[in-house]
Amino acid sequence: MADNMTADPASASPDSAPEQGKRSKRGQPQRPPRPPRVPVHGVLLLDKPVGLSSNDALIRAKRMLNAPKAGHTGTLDPFATGLLPLCFGEATKFSQDLLEADKTYEALVHLGVRTDTGDTEGQVIGERPVEVSVAQIEAALAQFRGPIRQVPPMHSALKRDGKPLYEYARAGITLEREARDVSIHALELLDYQAPMLRIRVTCSKGTYIRVLGEDIGEALGCGAHLNALRRIGVGPLTLEGAVTLEQFDAPGDVDSRKAMLLPVDGLLRSFPAVQLTDELARRFLHGQRLPLGKEGVAVPEQTGRVRVYRSSDGALLGTGLLQEYAILAPERLVSTAS
Repeated sequence: MADNMTADPASASPDSAPEQGKRSKRGQPQRPPRPPRVPVHGVLLLDKPVGLSSNDALIRAKRMLNAPKAGHTGTLDPFATGLLPLCFGEATKFSQDLLEADKTYEALVHLGVRTDTGDTEGQVIGERPVEVSVAQIEAALAQFRGPIRQVPPMHSALKRDGKPLYEYARAGITLEREARDVSIHALELLDYQAPMLRIRVTCSKGTYIRVLGEDIGEALGCGAHLNALRRIGVGPLTLEGAVTLEQFDAPGDVDSRKAMLLPVDGLLRSFPAVQLTDELARRFLHGQRLPLGKEGVAVPEQTGRVRVYRSSDGALLGTGLLQEYAILAPERLVSTAS
């Protein structure tokens, strides 16, 4: 016979009390269990605010998505704002491409004032009058276009003996640093209202815009520091479509936030595409090199990196290296495509 009796609340044991009544050993209410993390794959174009580190921005966005795996594509100083692409899930496999990519910035350089950090977060260490013309500025900028050498600043995350340089700097220690080769692909004067100089810079990885601003100031004979810095481009990605953390949080649910992400191949726009049949896709995902010329597959004219898709459903399979004689060698594979 079925037992349809109910327990008497008054006689229930402490162990059978409702979950919300439980308390920890220290007498504090227990936190509700976190929902299980769900796979998230894609790229968030974040417009990072001033005052927030790249890692803190990543942590906040990761929590909003409840994502198990995430990474950013290169540090943007807390002092700076602008484009910070955040990668989730399978997109993290391709984040290195953006770490290596060229960057574009708009910077406001304050002429005549030097600080110990090269930006507004430091202490003023020198002031000189500013008596320069637009023609002098253009002549100074010309010196920094193309390959140049830069000495990394002490206030940077570069490590020496396992410790970032900024920790030495905060302790009042200055270390010798070797100059590094970087390249300034474009350097444009946008505006000059003394003592403020606004420039746009497209540069190779490893370029310090703070150092560039200081060096421009020295070339003009008055010194300078960076008053503001905004990143507007990383490789093929721009601020178009980027969102702030507030905009990303606004929908209030994970599914709506996931809809704001670019697909994984948003990081691979600059690579030509190759479409494979189901059988060739299966072999590619098993790490086999494919003689595409013999398979009748359309291939780009140039050898090099390509993004690879399965033609039947449009799924991204990963990236490959197109070699001589139309040989396609797998490079990085997407596990969700199998």
